[in-house]
Amino acid sequence: MKMNNSTIAAISTAQGEGGIGVIRISGEESITIADKVFRAASGKKLSDMKGYTAAFGHIVRGNETVDEAIATVFRAPNSYTGENVVELSCHGGLFITREVLRNVLDAGATPALAGEFTKRAFLNGKLDLTEAEAVIDIISAKSRIAARSALSAKEGALWKRIEKIKNELVSTAAHFSAWADYPEEDIEEVTDENLKQKFENWLSDLEKLLSTYDKGQTVKEGIDTVIAGKPNTGKSTLMNLLSGHDRSIVTDIPGTTRDVIEETVLVGDVILRLSDTAGIRETGDTVEKIGVDIAKNRLKTCGLVLAVFDGSRALDDDDIKLLENIDDVPSVGIINKTDLGVEIDRDYIKDKLKNVVEISAKSGEGYDKLSEIISKIAGTEDFNPSEGILANERQRNAVVNAKNALIEAKNALEIGMTFDAVEVALEEAIECILELTGERVSEVVVDNVFHNFCVGK
Repeated sequence: MKMNNSTIAAISTAQGEGGIGVIRISGEESITIADKVFRAASGKKLSDMKGYTAAFGHIVRGNETVDEAIATVFRAPNSYTGENVVELSCHGGLFITREVLRNVLDAGATPALAGEFTKRAFLNGKLDLTEAEAVIDIISAKSRIAARSALSAKEGALWKRIEKIKNELVSTAAHFSAWADYPEEDIEEVTDENLKQKFENWLSDLEKLLSTYDKGQTVKEGIDTVIAGKPNTGKSTLMNLLSGHDRSIVTDIPGTTRDVIEETVLVGDVILRLSDTAGIRETGDTVEKIGVDIAKNRLKTCGLVLAVFDGSRALDDDDIKLLENIDDVPSVGIINKTDLGVEIDRDYIKDKLKNVVEISAKSGEGYDKLSEIISKIAGTEDFNPSEGILANERQRNAVVNAKNALIEAKNALEIGMTFDAVEVALEEAIECILELTGERVSEVVVDNVFHNFCVGK
């Protein structure tokens, strides 16, 4: 794959006011370029320093001092990118960091593209493609469990899991070739029975890996969740409880919420992409009816419904219609306003919904139980972030294609086709696995992987 040999530079910290800003330079000329803009207080040049050492000094432009800074030197191949790297740590702030970067670019560096540092790390063999993809997941993690899962992937959890399967496939394919090409040698015969068991094991391993995708997406992206119920059951109060601030208007007047109010919240370790919808009821108000229709449509497309009922009142027709509309959607029945006493028919709701919790959204009582139920539904209750999981659609597609190729090989074996036909399908499965890890992947795929990275990473 083509490698850009230019020396690149970018601001690697968030661009805004802060205590520190880091400008990263990577490439063969990075130390030489840094020497043009940095003057160590000791008078020592960066080119005379060993890797993993730092020096205090100043960023200069000609005779002008731009800022105080610390320069850290990393020498190839022992750096993040595998190239010579210098990181200039200056004071944080939009003007200063941009001024230091401009100085570095004027000294001969090229502006880095999005994700180019991590892309170079991949191309230089410092990371496989799944580990590189985990970098952006670490940066964008919205929960503790998502961050832990991404860090495990960065440290090779998925690679180790897929490497075992890959090695067995490659070993079997090599055995095929050796047995077929050198019949005079004393090589163990390939038998149908032995192969069938291997195929069963590989397909089982790939199925287990595929089963991690949905759970991983839930951890990473969250669940599209709708708060639903008739007017004045406390939906907006629940929205405010879950979001931790007053996101929805709360009044005693039924029908206050007429549009969909959206917020991303963290409940325990589960990310909920939350929508507070208009109260669902029969109404002659034209504007309110639009909001009710939107709420009903959301119920059909969401991943989770938090169905809210006023526990201080008896069930009515609107409550019963809601229960009927969500019987095929993952739901939590929330009996709210327990601080006012419970008059509602608990048993009727529990008969309709598997998961029911009693809370007071106003006081927060029952929140922990609600969080526990949501974790159970989301599958994060027993989620192990240290196991290798499929983190994105590219990885999932590679595993699906590998699985399909193995099914084809297994079918060819079972209908009595020659081992040559079985071997062709087996080789295709290996190609799919190598695409997953990035050992054999097109430049287009690699560019697409790094397209969504931030500049500077």
